[in-house]
Amino acid sequence: MLSGKNGRRRCVITGLGPITCIGQRKENFWRGILAERSGITHISTFDNAGFNARCAGEIRNWAPEEFFPPHRLKRLDRYAQFAVASAKLALDDAGLEYSRDQPQHRVGVSFGTALGGVCQAEDQHIRFLKKGTRGVNPTLALQVFGGSAHSNIAIEFGFRGVGTTNSNSCASGSVAVGEALRYIRDDFADVILAGGAEAALATLSFGAFDLIKTMSRWAGDPALACRPFDRLRDGFVMGEGAGSLIIEEFEHARARDARIYAEVLGYSLNNDAFHMTSPLPTGESCIRAMHEALADAQLDREQIDYINAHASSTQLNDNTETMSIKEVFGERAKRIPVSGTKGYYAHPLGATGAIEAALCALALDRQWIPPTINYQNPDPSCDLDVVPNHGRAAELNYIMSNSFGFGGINACVILGKVN
Repeated sequence: MLSGKNGRRRCVITGLGPITCIGQRKENFWRGILAERSGITHISTFDNAGFNARCAGEIRNWAPEEFFPPHRLKRLDRYAQFAVASAKLALDDAGLEYSRDQPQHRVGVSFGTALGGVCQAEDQHIRFLKKGTRGVNPTLALQVFGGSAHSNIAIEFGFRGVGTTNSNSCASGSVAVGEALRYIRDDFADVILAGGAEAALATLSFGAFDLIKTMSRWAGDPALACRPFDRLRDGFVMGEGAGSLIIEEFEHARARDARIYAEVLGYSLNNDAFHMTSPLPTGESCIRAMHEALADAQLDREQIDYINAHASSTQLNDNTETMSIKEVFGERAKRIPVSGTKGYYAHPLGATGAIEAALCALALDRQWIPPTINYQNPDPSCDLDVVPNHGRAAELNYIMSNSFGFGGINACVILGKVN
């Protein structure tokens, strides 16, 4: 049934499954947001004494046996565990039925990751050097590729619809949500499980980012290492985790009396075509991404009530994003609340956009704007209303969420309140 503007099928969010260092499951995650404290700590999973970056958003209380029987755990690395577990949390939150014995052809999966199972490959290479092929997990070949996320989700829950895992660096989670919108609009599916997962906290993967000097070298309290928009910010802080969202055709959701958190209204994706790590100095592609997402959502810029910024806590990214927001929103730019929320849960690379989409859906549902925590030193180059340190209640109807990744990848998603 065509139910939206211009006869387009509408897409709504009916389930959320975040797994982050500030909380696992929807309500625990939201309590972590309301606490207004960072979950970033010193790294404990490997020896990082030779690196300049020393902290991360680790999930220290991960208990996969709560989600998987022993025989399944043997075949799932940490990355796939996060993906499948977050999917289950979202499905259960949405109240959707699923069964491997009764597969569904109109339910699909759209997932994202930056590095996939590369950390499992790191671990297994060490084993290989010690014991040869006898020491290697026999299912390694099935664990290291990024597509193991959506494949394992489809197998676990019996989803035979469209299935894909994109690898668009730090924009992957937002791309997964945006592509879900397209799949449902274009009638490829009635339900898409969209999300992102990352488990990149291993020596070589972490060290590779340390080598290119993009991560924070903060030596003080790790909880203060990620400081979006702060004048003294010095790089992003890597995290791990996952976020899954159930994105459902509106009439399908209404027919089963589902709870609706928000509507997915618009999406855009482009590339700077400039540099692998530095944003285009003019912000031209970021600007175009926001304009095109607004056009896709059929909204005017004046209708946006809050922007969840990419705000990676690097000097260049936060400056360029601020400049781009000013260009798009004009004189109103300094009055729109714009927060960077990675200070809470760090930057889980390809999972981040999905986690932030879930956060935006909760912000619309609970009518509350999350703050930019760790904001201590105002930066004249980032002179927006960054919602410093403390969130606020607000009337929210439309939210924009930005994700800008390495490789010059720019994604923008717009969510709206369903009245």
